[in-house]
Amino acid sequence: MSRLGRLFGFLCLWLPHLQCEGFSYTQPEQVHLSYPGDPSTMMVTWTTFGPAESIVEFGPDPGEAFTHSARGDATRFVDGGKLRHTMFIHRVTLQGLVPGQRYGDFAYDLDTSNSYVGDAFMRKIEPVAGLVPYMTCPGNHEEKYNFSNYRFRFNMPGDTESLWYSWDIGPAHIISFSTEVYFFLKYGEQLVAEQFQWLEKDLQEANQPERRKERPWIITMGHRPMYCSNNDQDDCTLYESIIRRGLDPQQFGLEDLFYKYGVDLELWAHEHSYERLWPVYDYKVCNGSTEAPYTNPCAPVHIITGSAGCRERHDPFVPDPREWSAVRIEDYGYTHMQIMNRTHVWLEQVSDDQNGKVVDGIWLIKELHGPEAWH
Repeated sequence: MSRLGRLFGFLCLWLPHLQCEGFSYTQPEQVHLSYPGDPSTMMVTWTTFGPAESIVEFGPDPGEAFTHSARGDATRFVDGGKLRHTMFIHRVTLQGLVPGQRYGDFAYDLDTSNSYVGDAFMRKIEPVAGLVPYMTCPGNHEEKYNFSNYRFRFNMPGDTESLWYSWDIGPAHIISFSTEVYFFLKYGEQLVAEQFQWLEKDLQEANQPERRKERPWIITMGHRPMYCSNNDQDDCTLYESIIRRGLDPQQFGLEDLFYKYGVDLELWAHEHSYERLWPVYDYKVCNGSTEAPYTNPCAPVHIITGSAGCRERHDPFVPDPREWSAVRIEDYGYTHMQIMNRTHVWLEQVSDDQNGKVVDGIWLIKELHGPEAWH
């Protein structure tokens, strides 16, 4: 993980001979990187407002000439608003990169103002997303126009236009999926079934003995949690939440699926707060021991970290949480995760409201991974 973290992008996007008088409609902007799962590759995505070639020139040092180039393709994207805001999304995959070598506010409602808010956000994150992989999964605010502003602007690995995908990094297999397919059924209940089938297939492959030995950690990331103790009537506040149990009659529930295939850690968002759960399955707390609850637990660990910042302020908690709730913090902040090795993961919560103070932290330690770890 640390080797990939040092793989910075220093990119020159060359779009020749295509300029409009008075304004360059082919000037590249909104650049961001994503990680396809191979440390020698990186995907570059950017936007222009006129048709142009998709070429990236790059080299091993910012002070040297660009010695490599790669070509890709562009997709014309028309926003669903009445102005039919049109842009071209360019995607190029860089190959043959050397890990460790230097090469030369979160989004809300990207569709607002005929997607010009999306333009502003993508420009704002470019200083970060143009240097390190910016991996995302869809939430409820991306729903407008069939999630098109999310699917086209954030180009992630896979062939489903970013609604679900997975990648390997160090000793971990990370799965990103959409909880929103359960709630916006006007786009088709079939998406729920397709994603569930994809998830099961991906988990089956990740649990092949040699593969699980190489990458023992399985970590999921999705927007709406299956458990929470907030006081806002969201799905996770219900005893039989849709994410946990699935659509009636209990089809495509994720708790049993993730437990069956030995998912170690489940990361969630949506609630504008931070909540760390004890290891839990079917409402039963499964701590490793009283002294070390996160050492060899007998169920997955859930972290709800949805307080990175928004315009809707914090979500309050119920006064008396259930026994599975370990820590609750109602302020803005973000979570650091370090996958140290095959047995140790460090997680800490950093408070933005408290000027960067670390307000929570745990070691998740597992000597055994996979479904057999639960017994």
